[in-house]
Amino acid sequence: MRILELHTRALELAAAVVDTVQPEQLVLATPCAGWPLRRLLEHTVGQHRGFAAAALGAGADRAHWRDVPVHGDPAGAFRQSAERLTAAFATAAAAAEPAPLCLPEIRDGEPFPLDRAIGFHLLDTLVHAWDVAAALGSPARLVAAVQAEPPLLGALLTVAGAVPATAPDRGAGRAFAAVRAAPDVTGPFDRALALLGRDPSWSEADR
Repeated sequence: MRILELHTRALELAAAVVDTVQPEQLVLATPCAGWPLRRLLEHTVGQHRGFAAAALGAGADRAHWRDVPVHGDPAGAFRQSAERLTAAFATAAAAAEPAPLCLPEIRDGEPFPLDRAIGFHLLDTLVHAWDVAAALGSPARLVAAVQAEPPLLGALLTVAGAVPATAPDRGAGRAFAAVRAAPDVTGPFDRALALLGRDPSWSEADR
């Protein structure tokens, strides 16, 4: 299952970004309005645990999807939960007929095939890695790394392009804002961000 390999690579790139976060930076603003860096990372770790539970058949229990405190070690919390998720996805993929995953935060828990669920989380991983990098003022390195790997970039663009562009899937309280018009001169990663309602030129000064 190629998407599993690409997802693992996305987690590696994201972990490299989170490794650079210093405890005093957890108060920084992020492109996720109203979410300082600490909350964004706690949400991300919670999503790792939620998707891992879903891969093992327990996704319907919303307790698995709660944000998880990262305290003063965001990198450790991120990597530990990412390892659990990678193992859970691998276990699910090894089944002769992988069971669909219940994702309660997407379309009221509608079950999704394993490969689609992995694709959802790959997108989540790379976009939130960009959120973290943007909060730190250095997203260019992550963008360049993803764009240097065509299969990974292709997976990101494919999933981003498949996200419904109309309400109730967009707007306040939803995972994504309305699709933005991408700048005239932009790269493919920026186009993916614009499809998801992110401003590719966001900086902390814009908060």
